[in-house]
Amino acid sequence: MSRTCEISRAMALAIASAGALLFPTLVSAQTAAKQPTFTKDIAPILQRSCVNCHRAGESAPMSLMTYEEARPWARSIKTRTTAREMPPFHMDKTIGITKFKNDPSLSDDEIQTIAKWVDSGAPRGNPADMPARRQFKEVGAWDFEPDLVVKFPPYKVPASGPDLYGNIYTDIPIKTDRYIQAIQTRAATPQSRKVVHHALSYAVDDPETKEVNADDSVGIDGGDFLVEYASGKNAEVYTGDSGVLLKAGKKAMVSYHLHSIGEEVDAHIEVAMKLHPEGYVPKHIRWSKQLAQSTAELDIPGNSVVRIDGYTVMHKNARILSFQPHMHIRGKRQCLELIYPTGGASAKTEMVSCTNFNYNWHLNYSYADDAAPIVPAGTILHVITWHDNSQQNRANPDPKNWVGDGQRTIDEMGFAWIGWYDLTDEEYKEQLAARKAEREKKTRTTQQQQQQ
Repeated sequence: MSRTCEISRAMALAIASAGALLFPTLVSAQTAAKQPTFTKDIAPILQRSCVNCHRAGESAPMSLMTYEEARPWARSIKTRTTAREMPPFHMDKTIGITKFKNDPSLSDDEIQTIAKWVDSGAPRGNPADMPARRQFKEVGAWDFEPDLVVKFPPYKVPASGPDLYGNIYTDIPIKTDRYIQAIQTRAATPQSRKVVHHALSYAVDDPETKEVNADDSVGIDGGDFLVEYASGKNAEVYTGDSGVLLKAGKKAMVSYHLHSIGEEVDAHIEVAMKLHPEGYVPKHIRWSKQLAQSTAELDIPGNSVVRIDGYTVMHKNARILSFQPHMHIRGKRQCLELIYPTGGASAKTEMVSCTNFNYNWHLNYSYADDAAPIVPAGTILHVITWHDNSQQNRANPDPKNWVGDGQRTIDEMGFAWIGWYDLTDEEYKEQLAARKAEREKKTRTTQQQQQQ
């Protein structure tokens, strides 16, 4: 390097250093402008996807409504969002269908913004940038405005003892047959949420009937299945002009599974329903069924991860509306694959959904209208389930213990709740053609935008 170049370089460094010394405020302002702040960048994310639960009186353990409330939890917010554990929506967006209704999950950019905010010291920012406070219904409100709320008599769960199973009955106050448009079950108190493992709701004729189960796709003597509930489940909303028949003159029955938590608790279970107008009959009957449980006996040795496979044939054309994995504490991950009836030696398959599993969040993933699978008769639903009985599963009470099939909370099972409605051959062809036209239109629009 020449002497002249060395002098020029030295002068440039000196000028840059002098500029930083002479104009420190400008340099700091430029750096600060690149750093996310709570009021401008983080609060809008929390308002949209987090504070529905993270506010006073709701189910989350802390409120994130204000900077003062969120700041002590900054590091935890980064950890949980980066791991995609929060907000609770555990669908793997790198596989299959990526569009869902009421999806609170964060984008990659939003997760990076939160991480950058935390790493830069979690600054407050300008109070004037704070978005208007989100307005909510009263604490404990239903996900929709119900026309009918069925409240079952409370059941006293002792402080200790074996898991409890049984039925509770109450009246359904309707005078004529109606169709359910949306339905939601909840354990109605914070303590109830701790003891209710699951609750299956039915409309029954005889309060003493025992002939009920979760298979509502076929007739059940004495009972019509309505909805399933497990920890953290969201509401089910029936779209596409569909509904579930609720017959007048029936009793409401909840088939419960409760477990003790070390203190005596009154379990309160409620079911809310939004009904189609009186006299209205929707075009489609909406089915919900637990499908594709493995026919092989579940065998999970200690300190192991085990995969099981279950299969169910769809005997009619169908539009699949929702997918909800069901496992217990060792549940790790579940995928839904479609095996199409090609008629040849090699079947065409499509992996439509994979989701991680958290026992506290039995989420019902409802597909967006333009993404819901439309399948022909003969399609096989292949449900792939993984159970983690190792030390890596932080919820595992005893990684050394063998675990098998069973109804108790400490036992395991693996299947999916599938929501769908049947299609005639004509409806199947029409919906398939409409889906193809939608995709072709989007492709043309994208191509035109790229050419501009």
